[in-house]
Amino acid sequence: MIRSLAACTTRHAWKFILLWTVLGLALTLVGQSKMYSVTEPDVGNFLPKSYDSAAALRIAEDKFGAKPDGNAVTVLVAREDGRKLAAADSARIDKIATGLGKHRLTMKNPDDVPSFMLEDHSQTPLVRPMTDAPDKSFRLLSVSLKGNSNDPALQDVFRDFREHAEKEFGRADLRSGFTGGLADLADTAEDQEDTEKLVGILTLGLIVLLNVLAFRSVLAALLPLLAVTIIGGAATGAVVGTAMLFDFKLDPSTPSLITVVLLGIGIDYFLFLLFRFRELLRADPAARPRDVAGECAGRVGAAITSAALTIVAAFATLGIASFGQFKVLGPAIAVCVLVMLVASLTFMPALLAVSGRKMFWPSKSLRKEPRPGMSARLGERVARRPFLFAAASIGLLVALSAGALGMKMDYGTGSGPDDTPAAVTAKEISKALPGGVDSPHTVYVAADGAKKVTIDRAGLEGLAKDLKAVKGVGRVAAPVLNKEHTAAKVDFYLDMDVQSQHARDVVSDEVRPVVSKAAPPGTEAHVSGQAAIFSDVSEAVSKDLKVVFPVAAALIALILVALLRSLLAPLVLMLAIGLGFTATLGSGVLVFQHLLDRPGVSFTLPLVLFLFVVALGTDYNILISDRIREEMGRPGSARQAVAAAVRHTAPAIVTAGVVLAGSFASLAVNPSPATQEIGLVTALGIGLSSLVLSIVLVPAVVAMLGRATWWPSRSGRGSGGAHGGGHRAPAPAPAPYGTYPGPYQQQEYGSPYGSEVRR
Repeated sequence: MIRSLAACTTRHAWKFILLWTVLGLALTLVGQSKMYSVTEPDVGNFLPKSYDSAAALRIAEDKFGAKPDGNAVTVLVAREDGRKLAAADSARIDKIATGLGKHRLTMKNPDDVPSFMLEDHSQTPLVRPMTDAPDKSFRLLSVSLKGNSNDPALQDVFRDFREHAEKEFGRADLRSGFTGGLADLADTAEDQEDTEKLVGILTLGLIVLLNVLAFRSVLAALLPLLAVTIIGGAATGAVVGTAMLFDFKLDPSTPSLITVVLLGIGIDYFLFLLFRFRELLRADPAARPRDVAGECAGRVGAAITSAALTIVAAFATLGIASFGQFKVLGPAIAVCVLVMLVASLTFMPALLAVSGRKMFWPSKSLRKEPRPGMSARLGERVARRPFLFAAASIGLLVALSAGALGMKMDYGTGSGPDDTPAAVTAKEISKALPGGVDSPHTVYVAADGAKKVTIDRAGLEGLAKDLKAVKGVGRVAAPVLNKEHTAAKVDFYLDMDVQSQHARDVVSDEVRPVVSKAAPPGTEAHVSGQAAIFSDVSEAVSKDLKVVFPVAAALIALILVALLRSLLAPLVLMLAIGLGFTATLGSGVLVFQHLLDRPGVSFTLPLVLFLFVVALGTDYNILISDRIREEMGRPGSARQAVAAAVRHTAPAIVTAGVVLAGSFASLAVNPSPATQEIGLVTALGIGLSSLVLSIVLVPAVVAMLGRATWWPSRSGRGSGGAHGGGHRAPAPAPAPYGTYPGPYQQQEYGSPYGSEVRR
């Protein structure tokens, strides 16, 4: 099927190129304009309804009209001269705040997106007084803006409000500062804009440089980037369309991950095709490029398809997770990879068929077989001393794995740079007020089930009193009833960092038991707020890790069995991949938890890392295993086959691995600490997979096992002495390239894609 598709693609190359170009441009427009309408910035909304904080959120929405897309910004107002606020100053602040609440904010439409495809964030903000500093040094206001806080369009609306507010307060000789949520994101985006552009340029430059070094060609350096850009736009649009069609929300970090995954695996798959395309053109200089491109896609396409489906299957297991942030990541990545797979089997071969030998201009590498280089020497040494290389690789991986001992999870949302205006304002507030003042927690009380219970303020006095007695609760506000008196809410503030483990322990172990016991008869009470939400997230993630890990591993193992038609080879690969994962996780713990002294690694890291490193790293293992089996199907010993496979495949794997690792490393500039960790640690994992597992450990183990690797299949058994009549002749020891005996010594032999000269 893959060969038939490849032949059709290369026969109608220009039609496929035109189709993908039009599709890519159209879906890119959809993805850019609608991405933020299908993302959900509130982590609490990803929790199952059975959790306490999720129940509190339902009461807030049903009984108090709380908007799930509301974004609170804290505004600090103080005198310009630094004196304490007088009664007249407070009156002026409240008067200006009332005026700000009547001023309609307008949104600026980007020039590159049609206005009819944009969500209009123009609105009138909700401005309310909040509290005063105990020493009267400032007054706090609360401002709420509706929309997705990650949407740059809403951030522009906030900047419009900030500019107007600064102007109004400045006229009254008052200074203002803005912090919290939307303000943090807007300031961080401004602070990181130039850095992100620079990193993007450097990442693209790295890809171009590696391609130039690998192929000595202008077209081979630039065409993969152009192709992946078109395909990436189509894939992003497909993800957004899928989310809109099936009505699910994406996590805010998903767009960044999609971009990195698409760039990484897209370049990887193109490189796999390019390296084999060049090899086949060298082998048969008289062949038509179109035929060679079809044969190349048919051969490498099988490995690419298996690798891509492994990624899809791995991420599909996230569908069984209870935590929505994991559940939605699965289909998003799966759709991206499926689009990239289809493009790898159609669009990329079409480009090869059209460009032909010009793809490698001005390099003269097609005219002759290059001398054996580092990959040839590595293959020879691994084949000669497989036990030594296997032991060294395993020792390194085990040593890195030891770093995972004592791993702790960090459920904090993190923060951006500490020198932005929002961060400076937050520090000023924290010096005068409790640590949790800008992130209040709330107890929501409502009638239990179908009971029609009327709640009065007196019935809540005991709840508020008991709440005040909890150690760690700094202040408890007066209870507030809804209009029908069927629900109530009690705000309280913690006197600690709400992102800390201590805050989560206080809420889950102290506050919730007190609230449950003190709730009025006939009512149910639930606690909401950042510490409460992440306490529930912690429990949900712990459950998911115990389920998703084994299911994903089993599914990947089944795919490898079906691909390799063997039981022993998949076992070797799964053990290597598992060791690579633990080594990567251990490295992440060593760096972030111990060296950088963070509370722990991000709670999303183990699962996301498992899927990315295992699924993406499997690509390289599949490629090398497929090539080893192909080489074993030719005359010669198993160790000679391993050496030949490493020689021909290592350059593609190393180049692709560096590109993919570099793509993930670019996430290091993301303001989210969790995304930084995922990017850097995944980059390390990809590096280990490509440089250690795929071209050293796996070939070394296969060299030791020989053709028994493919048991019980007879795949990889060559003719003429390799086996015959049920008996195999002893395999000669591997020799350096150029001195291989028999079929490896300047002898021409048949292959599925024409005659190929082997030296």
